[in-house]
Amino acid sequence: MAPLIDHTALKPDTDEATIRRIVDEARTHGFAAVCINPRWVPLVAAELAGTEVKTCTVVGFPLGASTTASKLAETVEAVQLGAQEVDMVVDIAAANAGDHSYVEAQIRALADAAHAGGAILKVILETALLEESAKELVCRAAEAAGADFVKTSTGFGGGGATLADITLMHSLVGGRLGIKASGGVRSYDDAAAMVAAGATRIGASSSLDIVGPRDSSTSGAAGGY
Repeated sequence: MAPLIDHTALKPDTDEATIRRIVDEARTHGFAAVCINPRWVPLVAAELAGTEVKTCTVVGFPLGASTTASKLAETVEAVQLGAQEVDMVVDIAAANAGDHSYVEAQIRALADAAHAGGAILKVILETALLEESAKELVCRAAEAAGADFVKTSTGFGGGGATLADITLMHSLVGGRLGIKASGGVRSYDDAAAMVAAGATRIGASSSLDIVGPRDSSTSGAAGGY
């Protein structure tokens, strides 16, 4: 399971000691990526240099209501600073309004920028806030725009990954785009159920609880998902 996990710390009060700890944990366990807020990208990229663990950051996070220009600027800077994976939050209002052209155009701009810098783009739906038709719209727009993954949640939107949403996303883009289950995945059984439903990546702050026993005094300390 470890190579499927984005080890995550996205709480606004996450400090350098926590960042260094999760980087050490990611190297030790062979997680897919360390996912952190943009300010920590240079540190994490430097610490992970020469390893298989990727540096992942977030854009338009957590609301998704930034302009395309500002999300694009964040993406370009993040990649220049060393991010290899970028998780963008979709414009939730536009998706719920059925504005496919706006959603696709925004995703395409960020996907092009990420790819130009050798990074991949994941599109966060924030499924708890989307109508069913909007979830389908975002998945189809993400594929059409050249994104690499669709992802359930920020962990800050009042809900997280559900098996129903992973099943839906897999039915729409499975086998062509990656599918990241994030938000509320806290145990091996949780993660295994998501993978069985079609998830190809897991976003979690409880990564050590997923891969094996650990000291309960540190459980969930990283936070953010």
